[in-house]
Amino acid sequence: MTENLIVGLFVVVLAGMLNGSFATPMKRMINWQWENCWLIFAVSGLVLIPWATAFGTVPHLGSVYTGVSTSVLAKIVLFGILWGIGATLFGLGIDRVGLALGFALILGITASFGSLLPMAILHPDQLTTKRGIPLISGTLVMVLGLTLLSLAGRARERGAGTRENGRSGFTMGLIICIFSGIFSSMLNFSFVFGEELRLRALQLGASSAMAANPIWALAVSGGFLANCFYCVRLLNKNRTWGAFRRPNSSLYWLLGITMGLLWFGGTLTYGVGARLLGALGGIIGWPIFMTIDIIVALFWGAVSGEWKGASHRALSYNWAGVAVLLFAIAIISAGGAA
Repeated sequence: MTENLIVGLFVVVLAGMLNGSFATPMKRMINWQWENCWLIFAVSGLVLIPWATAFGTVPHLGSVYTGVSTSVLAKIVLFGILWGIGATLFGLGIDRVGLALGFALILGITASFGSLLPMAILHPDQLTTKRGIPLISGTLVMVLGLTLLSLAGRARERGAGTRENGRSGFTMGLIICIFSGIFSSMLNFSFVFGEELRLRALQLGASSAMAANPIWALAVSGGFLANCFYCVRLLNKNRTWGAFRRPNSSLYWLLGITMGLLWFGGTLTYGVGARLLGALGGIIGWPIFMTIDIIVALFWGAVSGEWKGASHRALSYNWAGVAVLLFAIAIISAGGAA
């Protein structure tokens, strides 16, 4: 095993740990509403940090953007906005079903659709090939895993004596997570259609590991529009703007910014790790990243007491669902490696 491979694996594992932890600070922001927490995360993680990173790592960034066609930039922003809808639903989903189930449900769907949708739209002829069949098979296995996880959530909810209203409604949370997973896969479309932008960054002196940063900055800024719109709507509706000015709220601001650092830091770190893995990046890098992401989220969910008092039946469904989900990701990865 070469040194680059060892370092690459370590970096990918670190990326999964960062991404799997990004929503954890919300557990400590008990005096803010969801919209307060999520808006600070969106501003820091989807605007300030990505653009600071792009300016700091890509030479002649302005020329990078002016050197590509308007249609390419428009596609990146459009798919970024669609991804932003998924990101908004992500926050709402984990708020209802918890970190553990939310991450497993959403990332499982994203792993499937992120590979299957681009192939179905851009290369439908490959659906019956050695690449397409594992993707379709993995998606079908994914449905079984998601079914087991939904049963786990329902069993946990019944054991806790909650009813389906407001934040305790698991069925609504499940629906939100499913749509979040589908829309969240659109970020991969921004990357696919933004290849011209990445090549332009390389021409102007960006390193291969950082050349995609102009794509990420533009795409997640498009996603910020969707997140910002919904958060502002809730802030006006619920009259929760005043929470930002409450005494001793500086810690909450710091926690919100930490969410942004963890999320974009994990995304950026994964890109570096996948590059270090070379040709293995798409074969073993992605499933390791997704697996660590889910496992870390399960850990934080358990630490925060999400499954405290859950029945043996609920826990059995949960772990069986996670196992099937990870198996489905492995099948999907095999398709990507073909």
